Amino acid sequence: MVELPTSPAGAQVALRGRRVLLVEDDPGDAFLVGELLAEVDPELELAVATSVTEVLDRGLLAHCDCVLLDLNLPGTEGLDGLRTILRADANAAVCVLTGLDDEYLGVAAVAGGAQDYLVKGKSDGPVLIRAIRYAVERRRAEASLLRLREERLVAAESARLERGLLPSPLLTGSSVDARSFYRSGRTRAVIGGDFFDAVLGPSGAVYAIVGDVCGHGPDEAALGALLRVSWRALVLAGVDEPALLPNLQQVLVSERHDHRLFTTACTAVISPAEAGGHEVLVRLAGHPPPVSLWPYATTITPHVGLPLGIADDVEWKSVRCRLDPGWALLLYTDGLIEGRGWVPEELLWEEGLLEVLGEERATDAELLPLRLVERAQQINGGPLLDDVAILLLSANGAAADPAPPGPTS
Repeated sequence: MVELPTSPAGAQVALRGRRVLLVEDDPGDAFLVGELLAEVDPELELAVATSVTEVLDRGLLAHCDCVLLDLNLPGTEGLDGLRTILRADANAAVCVLTGLDDEYLGVAAVAGGAQDYLVKGKSDGPVLIRAIRYAVERRRAEASLLRLREERLVAAESARLERGLLPSPLLTGSSVDARSFYRSGRTRAVIGGDFFDAVLGPSGAVYAIVGDVCGHGPDEAALGALLRVSWRALVLAGVDEPALLPNLQQVLVSERHDHRLFTTACTAVISPAEAGGHEVLVRLAGHPPPVSLWPYATTITPHVGLPLGIADDVEWKSVRCRLDPGWALLLYTDGLIEGRGWVPEELLWEEGLLEVLGEERATDAELLPLRLVERAQQINGGPLLDDVAILLLSANGAAADPAPPGPTS
């Protein structure tokens, strides 16, 4: 409660730029309040209405920063006027005016949503201005807190939704293990335009993909999630391996919101284990090549075709390689290698990644994806700005053993 003293003592509190709406039916009281406010701040804008009905009919709430409301208006009882104003504008900063005998109503008004109450007959311009200013600032603080709470709820809901879009590799029944890492380059986002997945196909082969939709916004993130789900559906439906990328390109072209959007991708198909071990078939659509980690880090480099969405008639050639016992295969997006490298003015690129892998050959497979990102950030001198997706595939249990020393290129 703010009680208005009768003396004019006290520092003046400017309220320039504020617009105050006084709801008061007594012309004398309205004149007195106007004089008190003008004495302290002549530039303050004061509008006067004689009833709550007039306030609503003239739409005055939209043109004021604070409402000074007399609780003893004709046609209203108790807190009816306050409730009517707050129903019309829940964010209104309202300071109620009461008589000395009705001070209990002021307390009830604050409990009902008013910012403060003032007692008539104890009026002083500076204190009246101060009460108005505090009412406005408190209401703004409350509104900011409410917006912050709503933003946090929306962010939490978005995070839950985005986490649901991250894949869980479907490899049960296969002889392949998968470890992954994902980090969006967008602030406060869980997923970006990069995507990855690994699925046990109907034939017993393990299919894997990493991809990167160009761009960094939420639309690109949604498109990346759609492409991943579409690729998984194609694999599980038994679509022939050579037709997977052409079909995925059709999905991209039909669903992209901008005809200039393209997607890079790397696919790998690991055949069921035989007497001679596993084989992997790799195709690249404008994407960095995968790295075989055993017996030492080396890239698997087939002919690199155009990214998806660039041209209609594209052939993505494949390369088939035998995987040694204890094999491990690293698929990743370019966010991992496009930070600064050891050489000034040069990026890390694939050669730098091979060096890092050579230095980390004793790192456990469970920790390796995260460790690679940490090393890239150390070399970069700060966080990586692009999305990063990593998929580490290995023979069951084999990648937990450190690779032997060997060349890194």
